[in-house]
Amino acid sequence: MKVDALIKLLDADFFAGVPDSQLKALCNYLIETYGTDGKHHIIAANEGNCTAIAAGYHLATRKTPVVYMQNSGEGNIINPVASLMNDKVYGIPCIFIIGWRGEPGIHDEPQHIYQGQVTLKLLEDMDIEYFVISKETTEDEVETVMAHYRDLLSKGKQVAFVVKKGGLEYDGKPKYKNDNEMIRETIINHIIDVTGDDPIVSTTGKTSRELFELREARNEIHGHDFLTVGSMGHSSSIAFGIALQRPDKKIWIIDGDGALLMHMGSAALIGAYAPDNLVHIVINNGAHESVGGQPTVSSKLNYELIAKGCGYSHVSSVESFEELDKALDEARNTEALSFIEIKSAIGARDDLGRPTTTAMENKINFMTELG
Repeated sequence: MKVDALIKLLDADFFAGVPDSQLKALCNYLIETYGTDGKHHIIAANEGNCTAIAAGYHLATRKTPVVYMQNSGEGNIINPVASLMNDKVYGIPCIFIIGWRGEPGIHDEPQHIYQGQVTLKLLEDMDIEYFVISKETTEDEVETVMAHYRDLLSKGKQVAFVVKKGGLEYDGKPKYKNDNEMIRETIINHIIDVTGDDPIVSTTGKTSRELFELREARNEIHGHDFLTVGSMGHSSSIAFGIALQRPDKKIWIIDGDGALLMHMGSAALIGAYAPDNLVHIVINNGAHESVGGQPTVSSKLNYELIAKGCGYSHVSSVESFEELDKALDEARNTEALSFIEIKSAIGARDDLGRPTTTAMENKINFMTELG
């Protein structure tokens, strides 16, 4: 189904979301049509954030907002849907568009398998009626569904369209780029040069994929790395939990700006406890690159000030490999909670693979090496 046809049938003019590769057609359409102007389109920090923004939009305009996300974000919307939007509370109408990763019977990555199995059940549990869009879905079918949905929305209900792989089409291809020069995969290689046998916790998406492939290319074991293949935004908390229990180890986090934004409160908690054996690295390309390259707000933020305000003792921001190597060396030899922002270009190898070990194997190998 063509995205512009769906948008017309929705009859909505406000969209808030977190980008998803399954919804790349929708994301690209919204970027080319509205950018991220705030009035019509916002790429938010996380899916719960989107839902609350959508509620505010309705309160201000009496109109129905649209929230889009990958199905992994359903967990983040449960609280605002159940305790804010539900018709037993404030009765705020909303249309959700959800990319169905891990659809049963369709091969996908391990972090999506269980989420895919419970996607529809979670919507049912939240009293959200849904319709599944596939490659075969017609405009007439969606028009019929929307006629029913409008009645539900008028009663303060929420509804959803769950989009299968290839369910939406859009011909436009916006180019996402920034002015930074350092490539993330090379950045990670420099990090590995310094960390040695120290444990690394890496964020979801291309960062963990590149870390895995670099270990392969260097003929090094994978047991030093915990690849957070799901749970976007939580790698820093995982590393924090390890650091508190293992003060004998230097723990490194390789985070992304989109992931940090998703649950930024974790940085405040880390800073408050200030474990002196933790190094929090954020590779900032100002984009949700792993799902298409759509922009985050990170290019507008001063992460040095944020980290210092949260309580990180040793803070730096780098834009060149010379600065990076110096910052990594200092963090390695500093007994204080450290934070390094690395400004990175957008882009990855076209032939970038995925981990060939299972998530369970990764966990066991990591715990074995951690000792």
